[in-house]
Amino acid sequence: MKDKNYLELIKEITVRLVEEKIPYHFIDSTSLWLQGVEVDHSESVFVQVQWDLFDNCYQIFQDFEQIGRERNERSALFKVKSADYTILVHCDFNTTIKTDPYRIEIMKENQLFYCISLYKYLYFNSKKINTLEIEAYLSKEQALVTEQNEAAWNQNNYAALLNRYGAPEEIANKIIENPKWRLHPFYKYLDPLANKKVLHLLGSNGIKGVAMSLLGADVTVVDFSKENEMFALELSEAAGTNLSYVVSDVLSLPNEQFHDQFDIVLMELGVLHYFINLNELMQKIYQLLRKNGRFVLHEFHPISTKLITSTGKKHKVTGNCFDPSIEKNHVAFTKHMPEDEKANLQHVLQRKWTLGEIITSAGSSQLVIETLEEEPNHKISDIGLPKTFTLVAKKL
Repeated sequence: MKDKNYLELIKEITVRLVEEKIPYHFIDSTSLWLQGVEVDHSESVFVQVQWDLFDNCYQIFQDFEQIGRERNERSALFKVKSADYTILVHCDFNTTIKTDPYRIEIMKENQLFYCISLYKYLYFNSKKINTLEIEAYLSKEQALVTEQNEAAWNQNNYAALLNRYGAPEEIANKIIENPKWRLHPFYKYLDPLANKKVLHLLGSNGIKGVAMSLLGADVTVVDFSKENEMFALELSEAAGTNLSYVVSDVLSLPNEQFHDQFDIVLMELGVLHYFINLNELMQKIYQLLRKNGRFVLHEFHPISTKLITSTGKKHKVTGNCFDPSIEKNHVAFTKHMPEDEKANLQHVLQRKWTLGEIITSAGSSQLVIETLEEEPNHKISDIGLPKTFTLVAKKL
């Protein structure tokens, strides 16, 4: 009943603000509660409004019990009382509500609410918020996301790999000819690989793993796709290498077997978006590395994945680089499947990250960032646009 009353009050506040055309979003514990995080919301409702409409906003709460106003050179606040709750209405001067990069929409009981995404509190924390509650919520959600993504990657992926590369023997011969080429452009951050113990997280079909093995590394691949494992082990045998393959999600790797074991942890191209909490991932990577070990992340640049749609020489800004939403997308191997099978493939869930979030998470895990290299698109019509980036971080 308490939650019901709380939601009804939030609805009432929303309706009043919308009717007066005052931009707003719920913040702090109110915003987290709307997103499903288990936080203490027993006493207060927190809402931020457009600063130059703040006085108008004060007028629409005149029928509530007035309990205080505050103002300084940067912000203003008033408090009113409604039954069991205190409503705190806040504004920051010269700040546009609608352009906050972490402002999101939440639907609850057929009512649209604007609130600040939990990721803002997780990565750019306010001291008022206990991030452990957010971490606990995301950990539960990650299990559901991983379950769906794992199912998507275990549906005819082996057939898609054969369609793309041919038999494992064919691609093995090509890798043997030039294994370093398979590790471009980040090989320079791995060299020398001889006698290094390498962990390739979400290493997929084993092509990069086999290339590193041919260059003298002891390589373990971790991936949750059994069909990827099948192809990778056949590929390793054809190439004459001894690739280890663990079918598991990354966050479930057992401590006693994997922690403090690896000289290099590698992640590359289209894998980071399978994690909805980078803090948990980076902490795991820190634990996997030996002292002085390196984490090498080679990923698609947010400009290319979140912002720009490219068609030949024409580029359109169609996305939002800061959007923190979890998206439903086609599983990556869909384009290598026959047309009559594509419609039946299960989708994956993905959270695409900003560079700021990635670097902040790596740094907060105690990894020391050594390099961030932004790499250009190789197409002549895309000159000047970043396509990928490589982040290198070290465990001291």
